[in-house]
Amino acid sequence: MKVALFIPCLSEHLYPESAIAMVNVLQHVGIESEYVENQTCCGQPAFNSGYRKEIIPLAERFIDMFHDKEYVVAPSGSCVTMVRKFYYDLDIRDKLKPALDELAGKIFEFTEFLVDVAKVEDLGGSFPHRVTYHDSCHLNRELGVNEQPRRLIRNIKDIDFVEMEQPDICCGFGGTFSYKFADLSTSMAARKCQYIENSGAEFCIGADSSCLMNIEGYLRKHNMRAKTMHIAELLAKSLRM
Repeated sequence: MKVALFIPCLSEHLYPESAIAMVNVLQHVGIESEYVENQTCCGQPAFNSGYRKEIIPLAERFIDMFHDKEYVVAPSGSCVTMVRKFYYDLDIRDKLKPALDELAGKIFEFTEFLVDVAKVEDLGGSFPHRVTYHDSCHLNRELGVNEQPRRLIRNIKDIDFVEMEQPDICCGFGGTFSYKFADLSTSMAARKCQYIENSGAEFCIGADSSCLMNIEGYLRKHNMRAKTMHIAELLAKSLRM
């Protein structure tokens, strides 16, 4: 089995460790990966800001680059949602629509791919810490991925996994929402971080670096105990990679 790596902008520029961890875990379970050169943004930030016509060239380029791969895997539920779901809201050229259908059927978020496609739930690692899990909105609501990361977490030896109150409530990031509606976003982050703090977790695990960036910022600013960690990093650390 071979996967093409879709590395979102935030992973590439701010959180490369999550992408590296993903590759290491894939390698650990015997899955070969390839990096598709010259890949660019999927267009999600502009799409969410209303620039739906302007991102069509980006989307069509992405479809052309990835549609013929066996599988496409990314460490981001929101970016996978953009391709699998929201590309259908764009006026894609008719000749590329079959390629979009093909791509939409084989692009997966990392934990979704491990559990549902590769049929891997137990990596055999160990992580003797208390953790909780944050459900990011696109991954949970658009892709329906919520149990897969939990299965991977629960199967880590020595881990103390606790659910926070309302784990699926939004952290308040939402891309440009967080600065267009800063006060509201901050209030949402405060509620989320209080739930994390109340759980007693040392680490808040998530599958989207954007959510984790927002949560981490609030936790650090307010001197809270927990730290954030992408689930790919958690799995890699449990294997001592």
